Formats: sequence, C-alpha cells, structure tokens
Amino acid sequence: MPNRSPMTELPTHDVENQPPAMGDINYFNIDAALKEGVNREEADWAFSEIREFGAIMGSVHAREQARLADKFSPELKPFDPQGRRLNEVEFHPAYHNLMSMAMKGRIHNLAWVHEGRPGAHAAQMAKAFIFNQTEGGVSCPMAMTYAVYPALKVQEDVAGPLQDLLMSDEYDERSIPVSEKTAMTMGMFMTEKQGGSDVRANSTKATPLGEKTGPGAEYLLNGHKFFCSAPMSDAFLTLAYTDQGLTCFFLPRWKPDGTRNNLFIQRLKDKVGNRSNASSEMEFIDTYAVMVGAEGRGVPTIIEMVQHTRLFCIMGSAALMRSALTQVFYHTSHRRAFQRRLIEQPLMRNLLADMALESEAATQLMMRVAGAFDRAPSDPLEDGYKRIATAIGKYWVCKRTPNFTYEAMECFGGSGYIEENMLGRIYRESPVNSIWEGSGNVMCLDVLRAMSREPESTKALIVELSRATGEHPDYDTAFAEIVDVLESGNIPQSRARWLTEQLAKLLQANILLRHAPKEVSHTFTASRLGRDGGHVYGALPEDAPMDFILERAMGGMMD
Repeated sequence: MPNRSPMTELPTHDVENQPPAMGDINYFNIDAALKEGVNREEADWAFSEIREFGAIMGSVHAREQARLADKFSPELKPFDPQGRRLNEVEFHPAYHNLMSMAMKGRIHNLAWVHEGRPGAHAAQMAKAFIFNQTEGGVSCPMAMTYAVYPALKVQEDVAGPLQDLLMSDEYDERSIPVSEKTAMTMGMFMTEKQGGSDVRANSTKATPLGEKTGPGAEYLLNGHKFFCSAPMSDAFLTLAYTDQGLTCFFLPRWKPDGTRNNLFIQRLKDKVGNRSNASSEMEFIDTYAVMVGAEGRGVPTIIEMVQHTRLFCIMGSAALMRSALTQVFYHTSHRRAFQRRLIEQPLMRNLLADMALESEAATQLMMRVAGAFDRAPSDPLEDGYKRIATAIGKYWVCKRTPNFTYEAMECFGGSGYIEENMLGRIYRESPVNSIWEGSGNVMCLDVLRAMSREPESTKALIVELSRATGEHPDYDTAFAEIVDVLESGNIPQSRARWLTEQLAKLLQANILLRHAPKEVSHTFTASRLGRDGGHVYGALPEDAPMDFILERAMGGMMD
C-alpha cells in the first residue's frame, strides 16, 4: 500500500472566518487602566518588573499550563501503596509549574518583601491581577500565604522562624517538614458545616497538650472544617474553642518531631470552577497546633488575614473581567458577519464599550483599595477607607463578574459555550470570589457594621467621595443622596445591598472622574449613576464616545 498523508486519509473543508490562534501577548502593555493605576498608587518603581511578568503570563505556554491544570483536577491520595495514611493531594505537573511562576513572580509576598515602601501592595496586586488573567485556582494558596503574614506577626515566636520561608520566591512542592524546605505556603481553615460565615457556631475544641496554656502554647484540636482549600499548604491558621472562647491556632502539616500531623482529608470538593485548586473537608483528631494571639480573641486575630484575602477577591474578579474582555476583543476583531467584522457592528461596539467601562472601573477600584493598604499604617483616613472600601469592592466587583463573563461568552456564539474555549473556564470561575471570604449579604452587613462600630470609615468615605464633586451632575446627585442616608444613621439591614451598590458605583466613578479621560469617566458616571444606561451591558446612549473607549481598552493589542 502506498504511503498516504493524514490529510489524504482525513480530508476536511477549508476553515474560514475563524480567528487565528492567539499568540503571545503582554497583559500589562495592553492595559492602560492598570498602567495608570500603578503610577497613581506609587508602584511605578515596579513598572519594568510588572511588564516582564505580563509577558510571562500572557504567553501561549502559560495559558496552556492553565488549561491543563484546570482540565486535570487534583486527586486525593489518602494512603500510600502499603496502606499507610498519607492525607495528601496529587496535582498535574501544570499546577506545579503555575505555582512556580506565581512564587517566582512574588504574587504571594511582594508587599511584605518591600514592606513600608510606597506602592508595595499596589505592585503586588498588579502582578496578581496579571497572573489571574491566566489562571485563578493557583491564586488561592498565593492569597492565603500573602494574607497570613500580618495575622501571624502577633505571635513572634511562631512567625520568626518562618520569616525566611514565607519571603522566599522559590516553590518547594515536597511534602516534608517545613524545617527541611526552601520555601512554604500557608492556608486558612475557618468554616464548619453548621455555621459557614457564622464562625461563632463552630464546634472544634482545643485542649492543652501540657501544663502551659495561652499564646504560644501547644494544643490538640478535635473537630472538623468544611472548606479547606489548598490543603497541601505547609501550615494553616484555624479557629477552635478553648474555655475562654474562639481562639486562633497555627496548625503545621508536620509536627515538631518530624511525624505527620493528624490532618485527615475526608474528600475533595467537586467544585463548579476553580478546579485546579484543591478544596477539601478536613477532620481534626488530636491534631497538633500552637495558639496564636490572645485566647478567646480568635476572630480579631484572624480578621486582618481575612481583610487581605478579600482584597485578593476584588483583584481576582477584576482580572476575570479583563481576561474575558481581552478574549472578546481578539475574537470580534477577526470574526466577520454581514460583510463587516463583529467589532465594527454598531450594537456590538456598544456592548464592548460598556463592558470596557465596567472592566476599567473594576481595575481602578482594585488598585485604589490596594493603595489604601499601603497608606493605612500612617494615615487614619486611608485606614478607614481600607476598612470599608474593601468590603464594598468585594461585594460589587465580585457580584458583577458572573454576568460580565456570560456576556463575553455570548459574543462568541456557540463556540463560546464549549470547554475548548477559554471563556468556559473563566465563566465557571466567575462566581467563586463572591462566595469565598464572605458572600454578598455578609459583605453588605459588614459595611453596616463598619459604619456603626468604626465611624472613621464613614468619615473616610465622605471625604473621598467629596473630592469628585462638581465633575458631573449625576455624580453630585447620587453623592448628595448617599450623604443624606449616611447622616441619618437609619439604614435598615434590608437596604444594605442598595447602599453598598450605590457606594461602590460612587467609588468607581470618583476614581474615574479624578483620574481617567472624560470620555471614560463621564460615560461611566452617566450610565451607572444617571439615566443613560440600562440593566444589561450594551445600552449606552448613541452619542457615547465608543471609538475612544474601545481604543483605550484594546491598548493596541491588534497592532
């Protein structure tokens, strides 16, 4: 038989009117809003570092690693071949490659490596924002390793020996005692079946291991945790009850004597998205731990960690928006219908311009909140802004993301609804940040709590929002209404979502009015706070400067 080529054996038609495969791109170079945010929040010293990372994460190689890590989900390995209990999770090599990229990029510790330097948190969030446009699952252990640092510092005898390991930019995947490793990651276990966000309903108990009690003492924990993400981290912070109340504990994977700690993984969660990241249920049976912070003060000890992970949630959702928008711009710039490219069709241009406004507003708010984390230690107003704007941003940006990614998926038509398309992964990922670290209602109640218990946060909001008055009539009207509500002091819980939404849109408009071109800021303000927008994307008025908005958002990516 003569040799025949595969094309002879498997003939097919010519593929026309489909975009070519997207090659390497630099996420930073094409993002005007991110670049401006980096400069505004005093992180310009990291400009070249962020740009270099943008090229790494925008490469075809990185995107392929993300696809593989999502496709081949982690697997539980409860035992070794001889029947010994392991309680470990096995990952696809692509996951480990992404972890290495993330840690080399310092998206887990850049702010602490440069602690006290202006723009340190902003620089880290810019790099994390870039990473998340490629893959969100790996960001869970990165977020917790970043966030654990300020909580752990309250217990210096625990934190001190871990300092160099937490500051390392290496990735050490080995499951061995942390004293033998070159770097470490950390996690957090808080929620239980019966309580969820209501951690005071937890039932895990802590019993002293010896005669010593209190901060720094050793304890044994017995109980369970219902959501334990990144269970292969080297150590965790968790909550358990002592006789004095709910308390924070440092829980290592390996005990000081070099034996495995009693962390019994019951199962891995089969999540809708975030599939590259292992999430588990964990049983504690005489599990070794060390008390961190004052006994009975577990929530105040760990809350600073939660505040930092919520910043990561804002960043992660803003990154998903931007990633979806980039994919849509590329597709609509190549695909043709009715004798014109999709991006040239008037209704599609309206839709994309509206989505571009939303994406920029999310990015700018994320960078502004990150900047507040940098300035909070020395500025009471920024500390108040950080406290309340984190909750507001976490609610609104995360809440807007699922519908945004759905609209992006629809731009592809049927091909957007198949798993081969990156939009499938983005869409499945999109709800997670709104659920983790406090769902929507929890965040809105936290906004009310901040206003009632920390009045400086309300003052910080009013001062910040007043800085953009006189720039746009719709902004001024919405601001006056909010001030009346805040000053009345009568905000029922049933109106907490309305209040938080209005505050979020005002905060976004405030940043844009003060720092973005008028074509962007005025169109956003009129469509979000006035009557020039609709309840779905793509309802901008006919005279909106869509050409300018689209060109700014595309950032020359088609050049």
